[in-house]
Parts: sequence; C-alpha cells; structure tokens
Amino acid sequence: MDNITQSAQEVITELIEVAHLKEGDLVVVGCSSSEMIGETIGQTSSMDAAKALVEGLLPVLKSKGIHLCAQCCEHLNRALVIEKKVALERGYEEVSAIPQPHAGGSFAVNCYNRFEEPILVEEVNAEAGIDIGNTLIGMHLKRVAVPVRLSVKTIGKAPVVSARTRPKFIGGARAVYSDQEIR
Repeated sequence: MDNITQSAQEVITELIEVAHLKEGDLVVVGCSSSEMIGETIGQTSSMDAAKALVEGLLPVLKSKGIHLCAQCCEHLNRALVIEKKVALERGYEEVSAIPQPHAGGSFAVNCYNRFEEPILVEEVNAEAGIDIGNTLIGMHLKRVAVPVRLSVKTIGKAPVVSARTRPKFIGGARAVYSDQEIR
C-alpha cells in the first residue's frame, strides 16, 4: 500500500506541474481499486488500496488549493464525489446517492469519508484528470482534453492515463494563439 501512496504522490505532483494547474482548479480521478491490486475492474474492490491512493493524492492537492473529485463507477452512472463548497461555486447540481464499495467504488467511498462536506454531482468540467485502471474519465474533462505522458505508468498494477485541458482553438488560419494556450 505504501507503493500506491508514493506512486499517487508522484503522479499528482507531476500532473500539477505539466498541466500548469493552479489554485481553484479541479482534478477528476477515476480509479479501479480492483485493477490496482491486479484483479479485473469491478470485481474485487479494495478499500485499503483506495485509502492508500487518497492518502497520496489529497495532501498534495490540498497544499496547492486544487480540488479533487472522485468518479464513481458505472453503477452510480459515473457520478462524482466533490466538496459541496466546490460544487456550489461551480454551479453543479447535487444528486442523491452515497457511494458503497460495490456501487460507486472503494475510491469514491474513501473520498466521501475524507471530504469535509461531500456530495455527489452528475457531471463536472475538470481542468485535468487521472484515470487509474481504465475507468473512462473523459466525460468529466473540459474540452479540449490533451493527453499527458507522465513518468509513472502504473499505480499498483493499474495502468495510469492522464490528461489536461486547454481552451478550444477557434478562428481558422488567420487566428493567433498565445504560447500558453498552445502548450
């Protein structure tokens, strides 16, 4: 479990740097705790692996003022656990459910238990995201999502895929974009 925590710290630290995340930004994380322990997604939910992941992510994000939201599994239609304050600030509508290990997933349960005032929302538009174990987080990222290649390729035994977002390029051939937008 220490390996999961350490890998999570490395992944989130690198993503914050590469994606140029700033205070107030939102990071969506989808996680299969089953995949982290080498099992098939949705089959062997591990509260311990999920707890180790939260312990790696949350302190780093909090220290930067960046918000975490946890994607639930398909049994809760991939709703997200988020701090109520953040949801209100961003205009997200609350939905009714409390995640469970086999209906929401162990990661969502751990976040729900660790957040100050957790609620679920149906969708978000996050500035960046981490997909641990092929959980399909793309629907919760702002447009346009850009893949981010990180040095850590797995957390536990689960593959890790990350993304950042950028504003849409509009205007055609005569448009000019800032270097920051192109990054």
